[in-house]
This record gives sequence, C-alpha cells and structure tokens, in this order.
Amino acid sequence: MSLLVVGLSHRSAPVSLLERATLNADAQIKLLQDTVAAEPAAEAAVLATCNRIELYADVDKFHAGVAELSTLLAQHSGVGLDELTPYLYVHYEDRAVHHLFSVACGLDSMVVGEGQILGQIKDSLAKAQELHSAGRLLNDLFQQALRVGKRAHSETGIDRAGQSLVTFGLQQLSSGTAVEAWARGKRALVIGAGSMSSLAAATLARAGVAEIVVANRTSDRAERLAQIITESPETDVSARAVPMDSVPFELTRADVAVSCTGATGLVLTADAVAAAVADRVSEDATAGSAAPLDAVREELPPTSVGVEDGCPLDLSAVQGASGFSVMGEAAVAGMDAATLEQHAAWVGGSAVDRREAARSTPEAELITELATMAATVGRIPERRRPEPVAHIPRPAPVLSLLDLAMPRDVDAAVHRLAGVRLVDIESLAEASADAPMAADVDAVRRIVSDEVAAFGAAQRAAHITPTVVALRAMAAEVVAGEIARLDGRLPGLDDKHRAEITQTVRRVVDKLLHAPTVRVKQLAAEPGGAGYADALRTLFDLDQETVASVSRAEEDSEISKNRGPA
Repeated sequence: MSLLVVGLSHRSAPVSLLERATLNADAQIKLLQDTVAAEPAAEAAVLATCNRIELYADVDKFHAGVAELSTLLAQHSGVGLDELTPYLYVHYEDRAVHHLFSVACGLDSMVVGEGQILGQIKDSLAKAQELHSAGRLLNDLFQQALRVGKRAHSETGIDRAGQSLVTFGLQQLSSGTAVEAWARGKRALVIGAGSMSSLAAATLARAGVAEIVVANRTSDRAERLAQIITESPETDVSARAVPMDSVPFELTRADVAVSCTGATGLVLTADAVAAAVADRVSEDATAGSAAPLDAVREELPPTSVGVEDGCPLDLSAVQGASGFSVMGEAAVAGMDAATLEQHAAWVGGSAVDRREAARSTPEAELITELATMAATVGRIPERRRPEPVAHIPRPAPVLSLLDLAMPRDVDAAVHRLAGVRLVDIESLAEASADAPMAADVDAVRRIVSDEVAAFGAAQRAAHITPTVVALRAMAAEVVAGEIARLDGRLPGLDDKHRAEITQTVRRVVDKLLHAPTVRVKQLAAEPGGAGYADALRTLFDLDQETVASVSRAEEDSEISKNRGPA
C-alpha cells in the first residue's frame, strides 16, 4: 500500500474555483466514508481549510487511486470533474509526505509560516479517527506532521515570517499603519463563532478595539465567545453577543467587521453594506474631486499645417492649430467664420481631391458646417486632445470589512462602494504573492527534508517488523516443541535442569536470530528495502496470514495509542 494525496489549493486554482469547491462538515464525512469504501483505498483523511482541499489515502494502485480520488473530490465538492481536473495536484509516496510536512510548517500557506494550520491538521486527524478511516499509515503520517510543524516553529524563526490569516488581513486593512494603532478605539463586529472568527475576535481584542460584537446563528456559541473575550485577563475589551438578524443594525455602528461563517450564500450583500454606511459617507466624499483643467499636457508632435501644397492660409500662425493636421475639426479650432470659409474652399478643391478623394468631401462638408456655426456663435471652441484622466481619490473608509470565508460571505461588489474597504481571500492571495519570505524558511525546508527521510525509513522498518515478529514467534514454537519432546524422552528430568535446558535453547535461538533480524531492519529502512520482508518470509517459510495478523494487532495498538492528545 502507498500514500497518495490529491488536492487543490490557492497555489493551483483560482479563488473563484476554491470558493465553489468548498466542503462543509457533512460533505467531508461523506467523502471519507466513500473513499474508504472505494476499491483502491484502505485509509483516508481530508484536510479542508479556507484555501485548500486535500484528500489523503493509502492506495494499492497509483493510477486507479488518482482516478478514484479525483472523481470523489468532484462529486462531493460540486464542481465537475472536467472543470476540476486542470487545477488538481497529485503527490505520491515520499512526495506526499513532503507535501503534508511542508503544509504543517506553514510553507504552503497563503501567509508563509502561519501556525493555524497545525490545529486544522489535528482536527482532520481527529475526524478520520472518529470515522475509523485512518489506519496505521495516516495516523503515523498526521501525528508526525504535527510534530514536524511544532519543531519548525520552536527551532526556527519562521514565526517572524508568518502570521495568521487574520493578522495578515488586518494588516491589509490598516494599509501600512501598525494594526494596534489602526484598531485602537474602534468598534468591531465579528460574524461567526468558529475557530477563524474566534481567532479574529482574540486578535482584535489584543489590538485594542473598544468593543466587540459577536453574531452567530447559534446564540450559545456567540455568547460563549463573547464571555471568553470579556473575561480574558490579557485584554480589557467588552464583548456582547447578538443574533444574526441584528447584523444590519450593528453594521451601522461598526468601524471594522470580520466575517467567517459556513454559509453557502452571501451574508452581507452590497446593498446591505451600502445602507449601513449611507449616513456616514458625506456627499462631498462620494462625489470625489474633478481633475483640474490646467493639468499637465503631453507634448504634441510637430504640425504639418501651412506646408500643404496649394493651401491659401498660413495655418501655422493660427493660434490653437499647432500640433494638428489641416484636415478635420481640430485643425480649425479658434478660427473665425471668414477664415473658415476660405479654408473650406481649399479643402474641397482639386489639390485635396487628387490626394485623398475619399476623405475630401466629408471634411469639406464638416468645415462648411463649422463655418456656419462660427457665423452664429462667433468662433469655434478650441478642441484639443483628450486630457489625461485624473485619479479621483476615494474617501477614507468608514467601514473596513475582512471576509475570511470560503465561499465568500461578503458580496464582491462591495469593493466598488465609497467609504468601504473590503479585504477578502482573493485580495489576500494577491497580496501574499508579493510578501517577503524570512531567511528562516530555508531552515524549515531542511527540517522538512530530514523528517521526510526519517519518516520513510521508519515506515520501511515498520513494514518488516511484523515479519520479524512472526519469525521469532515461529522460533519460540520450535523451542517449545523441542522441550516437549525432551520431556517425553526424559520423564524423570527435574524442574531445575529442565528450566536450564529450556533457557539454553532459547539463548541459542535468540543469538542465531539477533544479527539477521537487526540487519534486515536496517536494510529495510533504506530506500528500496521493501523486498527484504518478502525475502525473510520466503527463506523461513513463514505463513502470510500469521504475518498479517501480527500487523493488524500492532496497527490496532498504535491507533489506540494515537487517539490521545497530540
């Protein structure tokens, strides 16, 4: 059997697809159950976060396993297989181990080095254990991933590079200002009471907000979170819980709102947000400011006016004509009616007909009409090239929104509302692409590589252990059989001598088996050492079912031990 992972994340798929492919708690349970029921898979675990969905399985066939796991992901995520396939990644055996260890250390996170992923890995393992879908391999793998992640955070400075997604989101909202300075005194609304929302509430409390309001569909969870915040000795923030139908009103009072719920639809529409800030955004702020008329203009190319063959006018001397051709409305800007009539006569003449017959008549007619207009209004208004569009400054936000949900809780149209700043998973993904990585990342990568090698060696050694145990059990049976035969031949043998003979025979057998079994474990731990177990079974004619029964007993014991806290 071999480890296989099939998944997609913010690194392989657009946020819009991840948003549609999210798995709720029920879908994760059904996915695990269907995976272990599938033919190629013996074990399964799901790691589903706001920016990744990964299905881990112990399979006996690579290609069949990839096909089955991809199909199951498509079925339970609600995204068609054809649409999902281009964004899926596949890791197998050591590469799969390397991937999970990198994830556990925060190297594959949207915010490099963030530690929240460890809790999510622990939850994934607990769910697989509860559903009995995790056997020895996945228990060992996820337990080791947790240890590797903790080692990376304790032995390196990866924490200096990383932070939680909440902290990173608040930094984006504060636009370069220290989060503590930006958040101090603000009123915060937290929508949802799950792990991410709880982290957001705690982060805002530590940042120094004046008040936190928690809204959740389940009132007791909201009240519990509000109580924890209020009673925390680390902060001095008042918090209260409200029902979800109070969100529109609370939004009118909030300076910052964080939303992370499990809702499948929008929690905050653009209309609801616009209504919440309507009384707080002034007309002057929403109108913006127009570009000044005397904005800097681009240098114009030299004119050809006045050098046209047969032109009756010295148009280069006409104010406003510089930089334009004699053809068209722009050339005659600022001329009076009499000058325009002379120009019109020339434009309609034979010189132009010979050069641009297709254009002469429309231009002549246009200039004639302009001459008529000039006779009425006095002169043609000057027309120049379009001025550069000036940047219209947006008003300072009166409401900052952080949407950490997947699928999104806040309508993306909120980005266009004046007086509102929205940071969501998509904008976080763009910002994190340019975030600098700490020097400690290299040290974490070395830890991951070392741990992958150690895990592989341990797994290969563990693979041969049942065979070694079965060999020693067979040797013990041989010793017991020979002692029984000795009793039959020497019925008068006293207990003291019998015990001494038995101990001597056992020592002989143990010494004969010690060197080969130790050496075979060492060889089996090396890459390519999987065949030593088969060789041992063949050489000593071991019963395959005996070896399998030993393996099952050890696996059950290991799983039972791993069900404790990580």
